[in-house]
Amino acid sequence: MNAWIEHLKNNDYLKLQELVQNGEDVNEANESGESVLMYAIRSHCDFKVLSMLMQSGSDIYSLDDEGVSVFDMAITYNNVVMVNYLLDKGVDVNKTGRKSGFTPLMCAACYGRNEIVKLLLDKGADKNALDRKGLTAMDFSRKMNKKSVLKLLGYDENSPKNTGYAR
Repeated sequence: MNAWIEHLKNNDYLKLQELVQNGEDVNEANESGESVLMYAIRSHCDFKVLSMLMQSGSDIYSLDDEGVSVFDMAITYNNVVMVNYLLDKGVDVNKTGRKSGFTPLMCAACYGRNEIVKLLLDKGADKNALDRKGLTAMDFSRKMNKKSVLKLLGYDENSPKNTGYAR
């Protein structure tokens, strides 16, 4: 992974392309299982770099050691273009590789990614899905005080079941 890191941090398309042409493994992972593509998303590489990595064989379905997916990374780092691309490639909006059951919608809700929340809901994300502790995306929005996400999820602060929560 060391060959990739500096060039990913610098969003250096030509150097990254050179690594690919020299046979470096585009699916190499760091010590926590994070792939080159995931590291590129975390490094805020532009879509030209991400696209080149994917066209060179980067696995869009890879998971790190915690079950975090490429899709989760795109949501976490607010890469709407990548989220759209992955959805167009058939990524399941409700699938999670995390043992906790933390879904992509829960991820978007936690980070207050309004545009992505809307997109996921439009693509059929289950806003009532529960993680292993019985929490929903709305619970995470409430916990993280993401009021705009709560509105998108249809939160009714006057509902009897919601009157006990902080507003």
